[in-house]
Amino acid sequence: MSEQVLQYLKTNRAYFLKRLFEFLEIPSISTDSNYKKDMEKAADFIVTYLQEIGFGSAEKQPTNNHPLVYGEYNGAGKDAPTVLFYGHYDVQPADPMELWHSNPFQPEIRDGRLYARGASDDKGQVFMHLAVFEAFLKTEGKLPVNVKVCIEGEEEIGSENLYNILQEHQEQFSADFAVISDSGMVAKNQPTILYGLKGFTGLEITVKGPDHDLHSGMYGGAIRNPIMALSHILSSMKNEEEFITVDGFYDDVEPLSSKERKMMAAAPSEDFAKSAGVNQTVSEKGYTPVEHTMGRPTFEVNGIFGGYQGEGTKTIIPSSATAKITCRLVPGQDPEIVQKLLEDHIYKVAPSGVEVHVEKEKLSAKAYKVEPDHPLIKKAAEAYSKAFQAETVYVRMGGSIPVVEWVEAIYGMPIVLLGFGTPEDRLHSPNESFPLDSFDKGMETIVYYWNSVGN
Repeated sequence: MSEQVLQYLKTNRAYFLKRLFEFLEIPSISTDSNYKKDMEKAADFIVTYLQEIGFGSAEKQPTNNHPLVYGEYNGAGKDAPTVLFYGHYDVQPADPMELWHSNPFQPEIRDGRLYARGASDDKGQVFMHLAVFEAFLKTEGKLPVNVKVCIEGEEEIGSENLYNILQEHQEQFSADFAVISDSGMVAKNQPTILYGLKGFTGLEITVKGPDHDLHSGMYGGAIRNPIMALSHILSSMKNEEEFITVDGFYDDVEPLSSKERKMMAAAPSEDFAKSAGVNQTVSEKGYTPVEHTMGRPTFEVNGIFGGYQGEGTKTIIPSSATAKITCRLVPGQDPEIVQKLLEDHIYKVAPSGVEVHVEKEKLSAKAYKVEPDHPLIKKAAEAYSKAFQAETVYVRMGGSIPVVEWVEAIYGMPIVLLGFGTPEDRLHSPNESFPLDSFDKGMETIVYYWNSVGN
């Protein structure tokens, strides 16, 4: 039943790459208001494509910032399941431009990879679904499933309007299950079921001392140094064994089961020391680096600044210092509770002689996990294995996709993370790319999956 669909994709591969190039050439950078027109152009590209291939409805829906693309296809019949397909058309800025080996918005194929900003995250993966929709409609005249398309333009800026849209228009976006292709595989051509994501929360600590920078010789020994005070606070929050020393932090953590630890150990893993350019890895005592990144919470200082940053020496006691902190959370942890625990600890250990202010991160999300033996997950694993001719492995990811938690919380529907990126894709960095193997075999996977869940 899939053969003519697959043949259409193979026969028209050059055409599909041409259309994908058109999509990638649009610099849809959501963070920069100078690209507002390009954001509209990228949304228009998707709307036009959906209309051309035969979706019953496709339109741009306004938000308080960049438009959301919504489309519906109901031709599979009332007995067929309805899937909500989510993706995003916005991309990260390309800076620093001088580190790119080719123009980030002039796609180029080199050594079996497609290089462009958005090639993997997430335009390339979104387009694969559009191409598969076209292949079904042009060959079989219909899709095996009914589809609701939700492709936003604000993922790279925290999906700042999407939650309210999903909450306020529940009937519009309701479905039997959701499919998201904004993730990847543990290795090239290694089919991977991503059955869990970490949650996310954070805060910013500002320590204020004197009302202006002071001469360190005249005031050192009398005035508390805000950078030293901040360093004291930070060092009290995690020890050398990567254990987070904030009271209550681990109270609600769902422990890793022996079954999950075996699945994680069975999956191919990158050489963290090699890929990150460090001498050795570190992880929480009692857990491997893979187990820690996939299934244990983390606490990281993402940035710290204060005082003199220029060349040479400037002998001052700075007036303030700031640190940005984020935590990746696991099932069982509530972001708001974690923020409160962190805040209480900070004020508890703050030294005298300075004022401490904590600003909580507004964008937070709970962790997500679906049972690996869920029927929809099993069918996805079978589709992966059939297309890639390899056994599918099961992993959890250390990253966060807030929309996943929102869809689960609002709609209670199962979510299938059908990702095709690879560790070498350099997401958010110069020279982002996507392997053509993933492009071809990924679309084949999607064809098998729609046929499997629709019959």
